[in-house]
Amino acid sequence: NGCTKAVTATVTVNALPNVTAASQTVCAGTTATVTASGASTYSWNTGATTASINVTPTTTTNYTVTGTGANGCTKVVTTTVTVNALPNVTAASQTVCAGTTATVTASGASTYSWNTGATTASITVTPTVTTNYTVTGTGANGCTNTATSTVTVNALPNVTAASQTICVGATATVT
Repeated sequence: NGCTKAVTATVTVNALPNVTAASQTVCAGTTATVTASGASTYSWNTGATTASINVTPTTTTNYTVTGTGANGCTKVVTTTVTVNALPNVTAASQTVCAGTTATVTASGASTYSWNTGATTASITVTPTVTTNYTVTGTGANGCTNTATSTVTVNALPNVTAASQTICVGATATVT
C-alpha cells in the first residue's frame, strides 16, 4: 500500500571493566600474591574467585583472570609470574688439628654473607671445637641460598716425654 513507518532503536554500549593484574618476578620457592583490580567479581584459571591469589610456581607461569563489571561485561587479562633460580651456593667442609686455621671458601653466588659477619667469599677461622659456618649467597638476580661448612677440629695427641738427669758418660733412655 506504499505506507512507511520509522522506528528508532537505541543500542546501549556498556564499557568493559578496566581489569588489571601486574606481573611479578619471584625467587624459586617463594609465594607470590597476584592481585587483580578494576572489576566487581573475578574468576582465575586456577579456579579461585577472589581478587588476589597466592601462588608458588616452580617455573615461569601465566595466570588468567576474567573480571566482570557491575554492568555484566567481562574482560580477560593475563599476568606472568617469572621464577628466578636460586644460586647454587657451596662451601666445603674441612678437618683440622686443634690450634690450626682453616680457610672456608664459598662459591656459586655473586655476593656472600657469613654467620660470622664476614661478607667475602672466603673466611679464615681457628675454631677450638667442631663448628658450623653458614653462608648466604646472593645471585645476580637477587635470589639467595645458603650452604653450611663444618670445620671438624681433631684433638692433638697427648705426647709426653719425661726429663732425666744423668752423670757424664751414662746412657739415658728417653720415652
